Amino acid sequence: MQNILLIFEGILGLAIILVIYMQPSKADALSGLIQGATKDTFFSKNKSRTKEVILVRLTVIFMALFAVNTVLLNLVK
Repeated sequence: MQNILLIFEGILGLAIILVIYMQPSKADALSGLIQGATKDTFFSKNKSRTKEVILVRLTVIFMALFAVNTVLLNLVK
């Protein structure tokens, strides 16, 4: 059981790293805040369907699974 949880911990760790690296940079958003640029596009109005939001949700899910798996791994020892 401990070996399965340890392998799952490694897979979740790699998945978290991969999902975080796939997220876009926020540097452009900060420069737009200073300059006062506004963009009224389809994606700015429908933010719940963008790639960015999906990646953030995946990050939260993977982090929660990682935390639960870590607790289970410590309980099994």
